[in-house]
Amino acid sequence: MKKERFQGLELLATAVVVSNPEGVVLYANLSAETLLEVSKRSLDGQSLAALFVEANAFREFLNKSLADPFGVKRQVFELIRPSGTSEHVHVTLSCPDGANGVTVIELREIEQQLKVDREARMMDQSLANKELIRNLAHEIKNPLGGIRGAAQLLEIELPSPELKEYTQVVIKESDRLQTLVDRLLAPHRKPHIVSMMNIHEVCERVRSVILAEHPKGLKFVRDYDISIPEFLGDLEQLIQAILNIVRNAAQALAPQITEGTAQITLCTRVVRRVTLNRKQHRLALDLQVVDNGPGIPAEITERIFFPLVSGREGGSGLGLTLAQTFVQQHEGIIECSSIPGKTLFKVTLPLQFDHTAS
Repeated sequence: MKKERFQGLELLATAVVVSNPEGVVLYANLSAETLLEVSKRSLDGQSLAALFVEANAFREFLNKSLADPFGVKRQVFELIRPSGTSEHVHVTLSCPDGANGVTVIELREIEQQLKVDREARMMDQSLANKELIRNLAHEIKNPLGGIRGAAQLLEIELPSPELKEYTQVVIKESDRLQTLVDRLLAPHRKPHIVSMMNIHEVCERVRSVILAEHPKGLKFVRDYDISIPEFLGDLEQLIQAILNIVRNAAQALAPQITEGTAQITLCTRVVRRVTLNRKQHRLALDLQVVDNGPGIPAEITERIFFPLVSGREGGSGLGLTLAQTFVQQHEGIIECSSIPGKTLFKVTLPLQFDHTAS
């Protein structure tokens, strides 16, 4: 049977496997390779039932479907991978060729559906966050100008050049905040300065800033995939987004920094065939920021990206909200999971995105 007839399945984000009446794999798309963690070459000619923990139950399911080729059957099975990991998946089975016995099996991760639902909720909340941030930005803008003006006047009056270094810090930081405020108030979502950029340049810039703030007691572990290609993005926005995440981690690590046991890991990987904000992408960047701090309090974990929500006394509650906004402007998503001793922030960005979309 010619496999060219199944090439259209490569366009699907869902894992799809085609088998003959005996349950032998004839074809698997790229998404199936990713889900099963098996190459097409290895899958070709393999028994489909061997992919599941309950192989006999799957064979029975397949036989019933062949006996009624015009219906669509659905059932949950536990998938087993060569690595030994397992996962429950929704299996949808249909026989489009009727009596010919060719069966199309769709495999959908249960977690994948939950993730889609989570992303939808996050997008809705993000819209509300954005409106609140714009209101806050308006409130910040006027006093910011006053602070900068006062620093300039103070600089004129200061007799010592050494003291003027401090006023320069105030002026420069005011200018930086003014730029951020202007971007928050912009009427469109697209990044402002789009150019080819390297994610490891972002990581190294952030690392150098945090180490300058915490020269002792904090160790960085860099686990980079140097094969990740450059991609279009707003360098300053992404630096600010990752800086907010890492700075948040460093602040949570204060007791460990004092003890000299604090650690932050920056890990980059390429992921294939991912759905971000209901849009399919062939390649994406996965950036993980992991710390060994006390963890995020359970009562705020679900609200960690909301404005004014902070797990630290005296925190503004805006850093992670801004990080989420900048990541979403690059059509990406940001997720968080936390247990005592390990907090993970994962940023997923498409390696190609439409920066002209509003």
